[in-house]
Amino acid sequence: MQSLISIAADLSWPFAITLAWVVGEFGHRWTGLPRISFYGVIGFVLAQTQVGILPQTDAGPMLVLADVAFGLILFEVGYRINLRWLKNNPWIAVTGLVESLLTFAVVYFIGIEFGSTSMTALLLASLAMSTSPATIMRVINEERSSGQVTERIVHLTALNCVLAVFTFNIIVGFWMFQSSTDLIEASSSSAAVLAASVAAGTVFGIVVPAMLRRLGNMAQDATVAFALSVMLLVALTYTTSLSPLLATLTFGLVARHRRVAFSQAQRNFGAMGELLTVLLFVYAASTLEWASVTAGAGLALAVVGGRLLTKVVGVAAFSHVSGISWRKGVLTGVALTPVSVFIILLLEHARQHGVNFGDELNALAAITLGLELVGPVLVQRVLMLAKETHEIKER
Repeated sequence: MQSLISIAADLSWPFAITLAWVVGEFGHRWTGLPRISFYGVIGFVLAQTQVGILPQTDAGPMLVLADVAFGLILFEVGYRINLRWLKNNPWIAVTGLVESLLTFAVVYFIGIEFGSTSMTALLLASLAMSTSPATIMRVINEERSSGQVTERIVHLTALNCVLAVFTFNIIVGFWMFQSSTDLIEASSSSAAVLAASVAAGTVFGIVVPAMLRRLGNMAQDATVAFALSVMLLVALTYTTSLSPLLATLTFGLVARHRRVAFSQAQRNFGAMGELLTVLLFVYAASTLEWASVTAGAGLALAVVGGRLLTKVVGVAAFSHVSGISWRKGVLTGVALTPVSVFIILLLEHARQHGVNFGDELNALAAITLGLELVGPVLVQRVLMLAKETHEIKER
């Protein structure tokens, strides 16, 4: 009997990932909705079952694989960032900064109004600044979209992530300092770690393209080389307690500007990227607990509403000066709604470094579950309304 239980436990994750992929394919075919919404449903449902189909998702191999999957996506986001465009049109960067700060302020005051402590409200506000690059890139690749709205969504997502990681780590540093007399432990989550993460990504972004130039045939070899480099970089950040999120994003950004071709056929890193994406979204949803979701539902609804308003207003306010219409500005703001995977991985890494938030951020569970399911659909509809999806362009 014990051997059967052990075998079932060993098969639980492969079974969950396979089931999620099958449901995602049929769900997408029957409804036209993004596959990743179905991945999240399967991960959450299997994690809530009384028989415990999925084991506890504490730090371990699944978190490492999720980080690798997310690292590949962040590399691709970084690779799509065009610094020359941001230099020629600085209003895009201004838009990202203003809407992020506006979101931070509004969510902070919402948290205070709902009775959260100042530190909890600050953490909630810093995480609310972000947009999930995993959701954004997956839907963009699935719809094969391109255009002004698509590119602005990608660039603003990257800016949101950098600002959120920086702010979150600084606040966590203060959190640790409040609960510990060890100043070194507090500073490990602050600016020094972030700077080292950027430096690690920069080194990889310089060395890997240089190696590919020496090897030749970059179009053929780049995908595997970049994928292996992301895996190595994630492992390095684990060993040195750096931020894998910031390091991989920087890696992609620097690699792009070293003039290495990354062809259209290699989006999402092919079959390996597809597999890891399924794993990532199943894992992210499986970390959520129904009790936490219901406990934070009221605050979550307020945060989602306030965040959506600030994203839309912040982007639309600068739409004309940055070169797009009000309508496209509003659509871009709506598309910045997803946050799920990004928040979950940030919190998991904070727990790894000894920061346990307990029940103080229950609202996040409700936010992540809601936007895990609804966020991809919103992004898909935005791209369709902007007429930037491949299917609509062909009509």
